[in-house]
Amino acid sequence: MSMVQQSLISSRRLSLAALVAVLLGALGLAAGLAPEPDPIPRRWQLAIEPGPLRVASVEVAGVGTRAYYFMTYKVTNTSDTDLLFTPTFDMLTDDGDLLRSGRDVSLDVTKEIVARVNNPFVQDQISIVGSLLQGEANAKEGVVIWPITSTKSSELAVFAGGFSGETRPVETVNPADRSKLKVLLRKTLMLRFQGPGELRDMDGRTIPAIERTWVMR
Repeated sequence: MSMVQQSLISSRRLSLAALVAVLLGALGLAAGLAPEPDPIPRRWQLAIEPGPLRVASVEVAGVGTRAYYFMTYKVTNTSDTDLLFTPTFDMLTDDGDLLRSGRDVSLDVTKEIVARVNNPFVQDQISIVGSLLQGEANAKEGVVIWPITSTKSSELAVFAGGFSGETRPVETVNPADRSKLKVLLRKTLMLRFQGPGELRDMDGRTIPAIERTWVMR
């Protein structure tokens, strides 16, 4: 378990904004706060067009009906070179859970949700990994999926990594033994969503983002 996850677990009663601060600030303790990205990108940066967060109820063999969040997106390589595209998507819930997309999501569930998107160009998060050629004509479309771990949610945040080459080394402190650590932060897109509250009967509904910003994580 990482230092950041330990901090989150001990902070479960905080608001999502406070949890985000823990997630980002825990990596910038030496400086007192997390660094911000350069106002003008100095490294390659991909153009990402995220869709809304959606809810899907899927029948899982041997388990029954389970609910999932999923989000589609389009990515375009607007840099001056072809790049290896290896995106990551983490969801932070207001319960303090930090969930990696695709984890505890079966292949059958992935296929079902991709089919519901009804877009022949959408790829799952494994298939989309690979070379991303320059230009709009070579843009890719993907979908990411998370299992829903709580039937109530007031706020959610999604962190999309792999869309920028900007990094920042920082020195921080390990809370376990107060030893010094060197951490490499990466420019990451943060999307914040106003949660739907009670998740019953939410199948097929959409949750638009209420904030979009770049952070170092």
